Amino acid sequence: MNLPYFISKRINATDKGSFSSIIHKVAIASVALGIAIMVISFQVLGGFQNNIKDKIFSFAGHIQIKKYSSTNVYEEDPITMEQERMANLLEDDHVVHVQEFAHKPGLVPHDDEVFSLLFKGITDSFNREFFDEYLIEGAYPNLETDEKASYEILMSRRMANKMRVEIGDRIVTHFIMDPPRTRSFYVTGIFETGLDNFDEQTVIGDMNVIRILNGWAADEVGGYEVFVNDVNDLEGAENAIIPKISVEHYTERADEKFAQIFDWLGLLSQNVFILITLILFVACFNMVSVLFILIMERTQMIGSFKAFGATNKLIRRIFTYNGIRLVIKGLILGNAIAFGFGAIQYFFEVIPLEPATYYMDHVPIDWNWLSTLGINVLTLVLVGLILVIPTAIISRISPVKAIRFD
Repeated sequence: MNLPYFISKRINATDKGSFSSIIHKVAIASVALGIAIMVISFQVLGGFQNNIKDKIFSFAGHIQIKKYSSTNVYEEDPITMEQERMANLLEDDHVVHVQEFAHKPGLVPHDDEVFSLLFKGITDSFNREFFDEYLIEGAYPNLETDEKASYEILMSRRMANKMRVEIGDRIVTHFIMDPPRTRSFYVTGIFETGLDNFDEQTVIGDMNVIRILNGWAADEVGGYEVFVNDVNDLEGAENAIIPKISVEHYTERADEKFAQIFDWLGLLSQNVFILITLILFVACFNMVSVLFILIMERTQMIGSFKAFGATNKLIRRIFTYNGIRLVIKGLILGNAIAFGFGAIQYFFEVIPLEPATYYMDHVPIDWNWLSTLGINVLTLVLVGLILVIPTAIISRISPVKAIRFD
């Protein structure tokens, strides 16, 4: 039998209704509140970061392959990847999907105003699964047409509101060329990502429109968007892709192309880690204070144990076990609170956000079980080690004085 653990359980059983019972509840509530805040912070942080990253990746892919060019940044020089190189690229273990794209800037005169747009050309390789959640109204353009090109487009909700355009309406676009060329498009769908970089001016349509305007061949594109299986290893995926492309081409990772957004997400992570550090400090301080109080309240019991021959090590283990039991109860209660909050927010979205400010309309939740496990283990180990500090006072308690202590 583990004598210190047995005595610790008996102490807890006899403390009900006493001052020690109140102290126990305070300690459990303190740990529960701390662990709940930490787990919820990671749930929200992970949800927020993943939400923003998914929106960027759905528009730009994880890695883009383009041709070196000195022209303006709004459109690309045409490239064609040889079949052998494309086959090698698709066979790479990092790659899950490759799709073509191209861009063309234009101006839209509408209701006595002029709006700028960036036409993004896509082909039937466009993976709609990555984009489905952002299509809020209507349908995708029909790319399988008997005509040379389809003149149906997707437009962002923000652009549609500015132009006062609805599904089925026609817009006339003047493409910036020499000489300028004009095309009419019909809006078949409305999308919304919440990201200014995309919603402000991007429309999505048929790649053949750009091919016709630029005089490209049927197999020429502006670039390739590569989707990989591990977004946390974009650098490794890029290093694997580079040897498979021509020397005339280069790669650009999404985290480098949109470095400001990713740096901002990194700063959010730092803020959460600082918050967690402060919460752990407070939790440790509270547990040390609670254990000091319990030891002082049990001074006579400690003196009696010493008088019967109990060693300082045995008595310290009794109170250490007592503290760990309180921490474990707090962890269980705190996780229940965190998961309860997370489930309610995940399924019912009860806490809304302003999309113009936060790029989303509700607080997102990410179920990162590894982070949750790490937080729980870190809290248990750290607080458990800190409990050694208050139990050190036991060795300084004299049995004679302790028995007479009042």
